[in-house]
Amino acid sequence: MVPFIDYTASQQEYVTPQHSTAYGALATGESIEVGYLSFTKGEGAEPHQHPHEQIVVVIRGRIRARLGDEERDLGPGSGFHVPPNVPHGVTALDDSEVLSCKNLVDGRGHRI
Repeated sequence: MVPFIDYTASQQEYVTPQHSTAYGALATGESIEVGYLSFTKGEGAEPHQHPHEQIVVVIRGRIRARLGDEERDLGPGSGFHVPPNVPHGVTALDDSEVLSCKNLVDGRGHRI
């Protein structure tokens, strides 16, 4: 990996198609992976869980985040923290962009 990242020039992909419609680019370091991801209004991530700790920050748009039994609507500058193995999901209320940060578990981040 190079020390400078241009997400707009990086390979775009559906990062977890088995759980989510999140589309964008990933940058992977030695212990963390950061995705610059987008959702179209109405899309999102179905409830799921994984052994990774995850932090998501809304850059543009609005999303509805579910953590366990709690649900909140979030906009730019807000986000949420998912501890390992906690059920969570996302629904885009508008076309949205987020930063999604995950630690690597067995060398994998978003591509679980």
